[in-house]
Amino acid sequence: MAGQTRSAEVLEQPPLVVHVIYHLGVGGLENGLINLINHIPTERYRHAIVCLKGYSDFRRRIIRHDVEIIALNKREGNDLNLYVALFKAFRRLRPDIVHTRNLGTMEGQVIAAITGARARVHGEHGRDIFDLHGKNRKYNLLRKAICPLVTDFIAVSKDLENWLVNTIGATPVRVNQIYNGVDSTRFSPRNHHIFAAGRIGGIPEGFIADNTFVIGSVGRMADVKNFPCLVQAFLMLLKEEPSARQRLRLLIIGDGNSRGKCVNMLREAGAEALGWFPGERADIPELMRAMDLFVLPSLGEGISNTILEAMSTGLPVIATRVGGNVELIKEGVTGTLIPPDAPAAMMTAILSYYKHPELIASHGSAAREQIQASFSIEAMTKGYLRVYDKVLCRQS
Repeated sequence: MAGQTRSAEVLEQPPLVVHVIYHLGVGGLENGLINLINHIPTERYRHAIVCLKGYSDFRRRIIRHDVEIIALNKREGNDLNLYVALFKAFRRLRPDIVHTRNLGTMEGQVIAAITGARARVHGEHGRDIFDLHGKNRKYNLLRKAICPLVTDFIAVSKDLENWLVNTIGATPVRVNQIYNGVDSTRFSPRNHHIFAAGRIGGIPEGFIADNTFVIGSVGRMADVKNFPCLVQAFLMLLKEEPSARQRLRLLIIGDGNSRGKCVNMLREAGAEALGWFPGERADIPELMRAMDLFVLPSLGEGISNTILEAMSTGLPVIATRVGGNVELIKEGVTGTLIPPDAPAAMMTAILSYYKHPELIASHGSAAREQIQASFSIEAMTKGYLRVYDKVLCRQS
């Protein structure tokens, strides 16, 4: 009798979604995952996260206390033991849905099928430096081979949706395009009456003052984000407008392999005091409110969470004309689009905002309105719930 009671309790539990990601650290994909877990009602779905590599303190942003996080500690290169570990994790967790994200985890779909997961979802969130345009033949052959095992796809941009259908061959009815959402309460515009730079820990003395103009960015300082291009544009701007040297500041939040290069570029130009690279931070909303302008120099994007957060903060955005950026920024209304890897064009765009502060106000206000109208976390959560409900219904 007791055994029957325990079985009934198990049956009454909400379905379990096991999210498979490469590493749980600071990043747009990871931020979107945590937002999703925090906003899906507890009575609808349970969650676990399997990290092929590991996780950082970023996991503490998860407010639910019932989310198991597993690190498989993948070794560099081909690690056959990883598949064994993933198999064991799935067999123990017994997920109703396995949700992999991006190419690095897609082989998890094979393990999910072998272990009998009821439904399998794969998300495409953007591409890395090794395949910016999704044309690599080897990678696409892998995607096409695994495609029949995927119950449904999720694409965070229309650009990725079209690529999944036209290049990978996914059936259109199985591809769901869902934009990332942003917490517009957490990322809110600066209130000049209460904003105080002194509340930002670790800020260099005198870096931000009443008359400074802070050019900011946030993201993994990986090659695909191309932050050295932003530093180069900043240095070009100092040469173009020497009188602005007292006001201009550069703030880039994040960590990665290009951080040292960016610091060295400023140092060699004698402008080290004008830049601040604080690394990973937990107070990104407050730091964004310290910015006057947001710039994203990336070579490729899906849908950038940092662009959405900047727009929600009421900042105009300069971004490269790649991936989903063109779906977020309304040229001349909420920001400016420029070619990728074009520091001169970036410098010109920044200078335009510096010289015309009225554009800062109008574009920033329009950006905030666009977020509230079209990119809420609630809309994103409903989109994912529709997919999860659909795939379980289809497989039941």
